[in-house]
Amino acid sequence: MTEIFPEERMQGYLQKIAAGPKLSKDLTEDEAEDALSLILDEKVSQVRTGVFLIAARMKIETVPENIGYWRALQKKISPRKIGLDKLLQIADPFDGFQRIPYFGFYAIPVIAEMGLPVYGHSALPLPPKFGITFEDLLVNHYQATPSGKGEQRIQQIREFKFGFINTGDCLPELEKLRTIRTEIVKRPMLATLEKILMPLKADSKNFLATTYFHRGYEVSLTEIAKRSLFDRVIVGNGMEGTTLFGIHKEAKVFIQDGEDETQSRSLIFSKMFDEKTVKQIAESHEALKETESQRETIAKLGEQALKKGEGPAAIQIASQASCLCHLADIFQSPQEGFEVAIKILNSGICYERLMQWVESLNPSQA
Repeated sequence: MTEIFPEERMQGYLQKIAAGPKLSKDLTEDEAEDALSLILDEKVSQVRTGVFLIAARMKIETVPENIGYWRALQKKISPRKIGLDKLLQIADPFDGFQRIPYFGFYAIPVIAEMGLPVYGHSALPLPPKFGITFEDLLVNHYQATPSGKGEQRIQQIREFKFGFINTGDCLPELEKLRTIRTEIVKRPMLATLEKILMPLKADSKNFLATTYFHRGYEVSLTEIAKRSLFDRVIVGNGMEGTTLFGIHKEAKVFIQDGEDETQSRSLIFSKMFDEKTVKQIAESHEALKETESQRETIAKLGEQALKKGEGPAAIQIASQASCLCHLADIFQSPQEGFEVAIKILNSGICYERLMQWVESLNPSQA
């Protein structure tokens, strides 16, 4: 059988998906996997890579195509066993947030203290937003090394029960596409699928909390979830595409437990918490609307919340931590989790733990 060389295969895929709105055809799952594998393996030109990524998004990806693209990405990662019984991965959009300040970075040590080991999966900011991400705070505020410290980061998660993983360490082939993603400006399908990859694996229960922004993409994400190694995938449309669900408006959340039927829930803080907590959440959200969403401001308010349980950031952190812990069956209700989170914040233990974590990451700065 004659071998079809990579450039010829990509030419065939482009002829299918880049023929305009009326003539373009869908790829099969296997074709989609092969096409993205060729790109990740650098078997095709940069020009064809860019054209493919643009054409795939302009055509609008089908569910089988997205499954194929995800398979190509996940096959590049061998999930590392972390030696923990359970583990939550939080994967907010890798292009970050810009508008209302968001403190998901500082919710991570709180979630761990509440009994659920957790890590954030992100990258340095990507287009089109180039907003603030977990990795942006780590590198540009806490002076972490951008990549090459993957083993150390994994060990920190084992030790502290929380931490952060970046694309540069767990999937360098994807990180290499940063320049071309910047050039094409718009979000390619990679922006959807990089949020549902598994770099780390717990012994018993593996949870993922991630997001969708445009309606319809939750279908691909839940279908991929059925095929993934995650025991539960939580997909919702939180504030500015983050996993802060139900605070700024009612959030539609989809929960996929293995191959079971997808469950959907509507979350809004006025129905999740008691009257006193609802008032606190509403007031803190209004206060944050007037606050500039800059890296240094996020860090200042986030650390203040962890140190003394003070300020509007503390309420947002407790809201997010309690909701995610509830969705992972750690607490029976968000209100129960909120009360625990507030006690933890008031104790200052998470500030101490985060500073110890930073010191262990950058021992020369101790």
